[in-house]
Amino acid sequence: MVSSRSGERGEGGMGCILCLLGLALAGALGFKLVPVFYGNSTLEGYAGDVAGEAALFPVAELEAKVRARAQDLGIPEAQAEGAVTITVRGDRTSGFCTVTLDYSRSVDLYGVYTFTVSTDKVITRPYLDSR
Repeated sequence: MVSSRSGERGEGGMGCILCLLGLALAGALGFKLVPVFYGNSTLEGYAGDVAGEAALFPVAELEAKVRARAQDLGIPEAQAEGAVTITVRGDRTSGFCTVTLDYSRSVDLYGVYTFTVSTDKVITRPYLDSR
């Protein structure tokens, strides 16, 4: 007896189209979201580096450094009042520096949806003036 496989002719047209559509959607979302998450992550790392320099610079200069880096990365929300806060505990030779990043970024996903990325990080680093 010969089995009929007329429904399986080797055509995968619909599956291929759906797969390409899904891939295009993922690429479009990545195009909008990856720069936002990369910028936030880079700013957090830089804020940690700046916190380690607290013995060398006054607090106002440290805050200006973080805000300038945020502007370079295209994060205008970090320029708002209270978005970047730096506190130093200790004297000029040793202690702890805490950098608080608190801001939200809205990402427009092609007019269909607005995604909000909230950054609320507290970074504490010890510092030591070993000059």
